[in-house]
Amino acid sequence: MRPSRSLPKRKSVTLELWAMRWKSKNKLDGASEHFCLFDLRETHFPTLFRTRREALEWRDEKYGYIRQREDLRSEPHGWRLPSVMRVRVTIEESA
Repeated sequence: MRPSRSLPKRKSVTLELWAMRWKSKNKLDGASEHFCLFDLRETHFPTLFRTRREALEWRDEKYGYIRQREDLRSEPHGWRLPSVMRVRVTIEESA
């Protein structure tokens, strides 16, 4: 009888980064929120940032116009400026 061999451990990396969370509230759809993980207008890469300052600068560049657009903040849209929040991302090697 052979001794049982243990399987090698999968490698993983965990990063703490900054991301955007989109929120809107209107009568048609109710409240909704999601992470803005991809900017499909420019690139298909995740929009995650190493520092809060980088995230705020990107948010203000891409979504800052919402501050001045009362028509987008009111019905039927109910948009709000995305909030910046810290996220933990774990990348695990697949078997």
